[in-house]
Amino acid sequence: MIIATECSRPRYGWYGDDFTGATDTLATWAERGYRALLFLREPTPRQLAAAGPLDAIGIAGATRSMPPAAATPHLDAAGRFFAGQQLELLHYKCCSTFDSAAHVGSIGAAVKTLAPYFPNAFVPIVGGQPNLGRYCLFGTLFAAAGTGGDVYRIDRHPTMSVHPVTPMGEADLRKHLAAQGLARLALVDYRAYATSQANALLDACLASRPDAVLLDVADAEDLPIIGRLIAGRLRAGPMLAVGPSSVAHALAALSLHERHLAPTATPARHEGPTLALVGSLSPITRAQVDAASDYARVEVDPARLLNDAAYADATCRQSLRLLSGRNVMLLTEPARHQPKQAEHLALATGKLLRAILSDATVSRIIVAGGDTSSHAIAALDVWGLSYRAPMVPGAPLCRIHSDEPRLDGLDIVLKGGQIGPPNFFGL
Repeated sequence: MIIATECSRPRYGWYGDDFTGATDTLATWAERGYRALLFLREPTPRQLAAAGPLDAIGIAGATRSMPPAAATPHLDAAGRFFAGQQLELLHYKCCSTFDSAAHVGSIGAAVKTLAPYFPNAFVPIVGGQPNLGRYCLFGTLFAAAGTGGDVYRIDRHPTMSVHPVTPMGEADLRKHLAAQGLARLALVDYRAYATSQANALLDACLASRPDAVLLDVADAEDLPIIGRLIAGRLRAGPMLAVGPSSVAHALAALSLHERHLAPTATPARHEGPTLALVGSLSPITRAQVDAASDYARVEVDPARLLNDAAYADATCRQSLRLLSGRNVMLLTEPARHQPKQAEHLALATGKLLRAILSDATVSRIIVAGGDTSSHAIAALDVWGLSYRAPMVPGAPLCRIHSDEPRLDGLDIVLKGGQIGPPNFFGL
């Protein structure tokens, strides 16, 4: 069973398929009193020593936006690293909407790469995250449109059904993941949790040697039951689990009497303005941008940013002038249906962000957009993130760890396209 102890070796690890979701898992553990830190790449021995004793250790990746051939070397290296930490369980943290495809962000390809390092026959896939409005019933995924919004079957969701890179055209996660190579996917549906037969039903599923077992999540009360199903089978060896931060919710609900005291939120730094970078096409994010009246806006032309160094320099200077007096928001418009160009733009905006921060004094950085966050933050001299304080579900306030004094200790928030209330940027 995964519990917090005084041992310096972490029992739990997670690999985020993008940076925004990886910080949500960080918050899940930290808010429950576990010592957790998210590294932005495989940590060095010095960085591990600086982190101190940990109960949970994460690495933020960008595999959600990669084809399998590009993602496999990153996942293989992560598998070796986490196996070397002697974890009980590695959590492949995917988006709570499971948006992915065989050609990009393949969850199936990730399982095939990571599973050999964690050879437990039980590979649980947790299918929902209720605190974000994500539910899985009879293997079918539903998601709310925004905080507290109407709930839709994922293939009819107003945003996810028309996602520019991985539109969700199939709500049955068994069929969706079969198309990514997990053809033998068993299901434990939510009705089992109300009976004493959940363990027996899971054993029956495992007898058929499936690629993985999908676990329904109808409400938050299902998660401790799922946690016990997972913990009961850790004796068979190190395990790979898949899903959103509800995997951590399920496991952190166990052995609460043995956890550390919940950390006290560290006061935020207040000197200087906020710098926001928005690369999300989500209607929810765009509505949040429209409501952000206390920001000076800098519209960033994608084509010119990619191809004109003088334009990038001029945009940097304009942003620095504006930051001397108020909050600043950089707005980009990623290219639709062109993943490679969108990735190049995210990298270019990351370089722009780095150039601005090399001269600016800010108190907080906000990056909106899963792929934008992954590539933009990777361009900065940042090696880790720790939990600072709650903000909104799915987007906690974090603290930057960096060898660069201008960055170390800054507040940062990484927000996915579906996360947050209308006044998000004013919080």
